[in-house]
Amino acid sequence: MARPDEHIHIEWRGGTCRVKWWTGEYLPNGRKRYESKGGFLDEETAMDYGRDQLYEIRHGIHVSNRKGATLMTEWLDDWLAGMDHGHLTERGYRSAVENHIRPYFARKSVADIDVLAYRAFRKHVNGVLGTGSASNVMMVLGMVLDDAVPRLIKTSPVERTKRRGKFTKKKKKERKKDMAPAVVDRLARNAEIFFGFPGYVFMWTMAMTGMRPAELYGLTREYCYPNWPGTDPRPDPDEEERYAEDLERYGLGDDRMPAIRVERQVQYSGGELQFFPPKYESHRTLVVPTFLAEMLDKLLASHTSRWVFPAIQGGSLGAVNFDYRYWRPIADGVAERSGPRVRRPRPAIPAVPTYRGKRLYLLRHGHKAWLDEDGHSKFAVESRMGHEVPGVEGIYSSVTVPMERAIMKSLQARWEKLQQDLRETDS
Repeated sequence: MARPDEHIHIEWRGGTCRVKWWTGEYLPNGRKRYESKGGFLDEETAMDYGRDQLYEIRHGIHVSNRKGATLMTEWLDDWLAGMDHGHLTERGYRSAVENHIRPYFARKSVADIDVLAYRAFRKHVNGVLGTGSASNVMMVLGMVLDDAVPRLIKTSPVERTKRRGKFTKKKKKERKKDMAPAVVDRLARNAEIFFGFPGYVFMWTMAMTGMRPAELYGLTREYCYPNWPGTDPRPDPDEEERYAEDLERYGLGDDRMPAIRVERQVQYSGGELQFFPPKYESHRTLVVPTFLAEMLDKLLASHTSRWVFPAIQGGSLGAVNFDYRYWRPIADGVAERSGPRVRRPRPAIPAVPTYRGKRLYLLRHGHKAWLDEDGHSKFAVESRMGHEVPGVEGIYSSVTVPMERAIMKSLQARWEKLQQDLRETDS
């Protein structure tokens, strides 16, 4: 058995020496592949360095100079090709790589990215992006570099905790106001002015179910009350037991609970609007209060579109820039549209101060706050929001019929209180 030192060679060049060590690999011509490092002033130090490399090779933790010299852009290609995430997550990662990481590190090798290069890039993205976007880009770079260990680099330069540099206060939490039913009603009336009865029901559905916008954009007739669960396509043969339970719980008898089934969302992919599973695969059933069930029944009877909430032109709301074209006028208000050349005249839409400049998504937040205020089970609330409940509670708990009826009752009570307040205001 050969001694380790037999795989190390020392060469003097000028006033310094170079150490060469066998990598354990062979060249195509059958000769041993060596790597080297120069600049040592004495043979003992050079020999120790060579022994360290042989130790790493024997224990499978060595990174060859050749692999470390892999260009960052080549590693990014490999990393992207190996992704296995949901559509939106993958799209976000690709955007961070192609728009920020690849251009910045285009001429660098993976081994060139040390802690100083990492900090320089962090300073760069913080200077050109907002706090949230910069944080997302740094998160993606962290994953890219972490996955390069130990294949291309020995350790990742990613700093998990900030120890040096200027103090930066954490991003302020978004300021939110309580979601009052009267404010939701104003938003719903504005939406009705903007795109008709579907707009009115859309706003109340989001406030009363907490559905994500893309889930609402992609909601089709077969998954909506009063059609569901009788019209469920039942695409998964492994779910036959659930389909039968859904029919019994939500579809049979006078005491059935009206509900919406969240099975998918719509997103653009490859230039086309396509169906995808809901975020985090959060398939779920959402019971709705009586007043909303009546609205949905009336809405579906009023049009023949496959989409429960058709856009002005009749297609899916997912095919338009809803936030800009619909939500901003609804929340911020717009002037009257009239005149002989106006194709779709429209009265003025008053601003809703609580939501001026705010996100549509806050209606989802407000729904959870309503459920929390009414004291519903944490498991029932988180399940309704499409969140995983960790730990023992998530394993042993389930959403029962009494829990769902309690949610229906409390949401209906908010609606009835609003109607009473509106009557008193008008009298």
